[in-house]
Amino acid sequence: MSKTTVLVLGGGPDSEREVSLVSARCIADALDASPRFRAERRTIEQIGIDELKVMPGEVIFPALHGGWGEGGPLQDLLEFDGRPFVGSGSGAARWAMDKIATKLEAQRLGIPTPRGHVLDLRDVVCPLAFPVVVKPIHEGSTVGLFVCRDAAEWARARRTIEDAQLMGERRCCMVEPCVTGSGGGKARELTVGLIDGKALPIIEIRPADGLYDYEAKYTRDDTQYLLDPPLPDGVGAAIKRQTEELAAAMGVRHLARTDFMLDGAGTAWFLEINTLPGFTDHSLVPKAARHTGLEMPDLCSKLVEMAIRDHARR
Repeated sequence: MSKTTVLVLGGGPDSEREVSLVSARCIADALDASPRFRAERRTIEQIGIDELKVMPGEVIFPALHGGWGEGGPLQDLLEFDGRPFVGSGSGAARWAMDKIATKLEAQRLGIPTPRGHVLDLRDVVCPLAFPVVVKPIHEGSTVGLFVCRDAAEWARARRTIEDAQLMGERRCCMVEPCVTGSGGGKARELTVGLIDGKALPIIEIRPADGLYDYEAKYTRDDTQYLLDPPLPDGVGAAIKRQTEELAAAMGVRHLARTDFMLDGAGTAWFLEINTLPGFTDHSLVPKAARHTGLEMPDLCSKLVEMAIRDHARR
């Protein structure tokens, strides 16, 4: 029986390009290990529809992270191309990449989320009480994130962002309260993967130095991941349900990952939803899926089958 060819796309123009290349390689290797599919690998920049249309493959599996590859523009091309593809459509992708818009939807659904302010660099004084987090509205992987515990750190963050803008960077940033644990200490960081609308086992993330930044996610090996961690009564069921409800309300399909912070009082605060989470050997959705017995070849094959199924329905 001939195998279905899956065009696996990696790279892109975004700041998470290197992670994308690793995700794409892991996905392609997994599909090549399956009995039904074979991977056609392509590393891309910011391509147009003419370039996409001549690339071989009956189904497309984009493995790009960041504003262009995950936040709608690539999904516009994929929809125009007309082949089945893994992941959310352009509308849901754009919505989920906008952290402010996603917060508003979470609030509408009754999901606790820290209030967010759009950063105005003219604000010498922080609009919220310290500690706060400053981060881009349309980025992932903690790219461009600052934790400000006092006025001096706030001033440094503002100056760094302003300098980047003077150099041509056009990131819009937001400010939100930093969720804290007991006695003002570190809150517990929780993530919930989603496959085909159903939540995967919860993972608690324990970075060695307290901040789950880009290096802790992708390049270091000292971050601890606890599957099905002990949680206060009702918290686990609540954040799984909230993940499923939010994804359904936003039209997110096939896969996603939501991030929460559990404070010292036992409240889990929603931070963001990712519609194309990483697929590296450090990545959390494959870890959670593996905990249910779904290894990478089966996970990637299942995602391709969803793309084919939903394309036929459409």
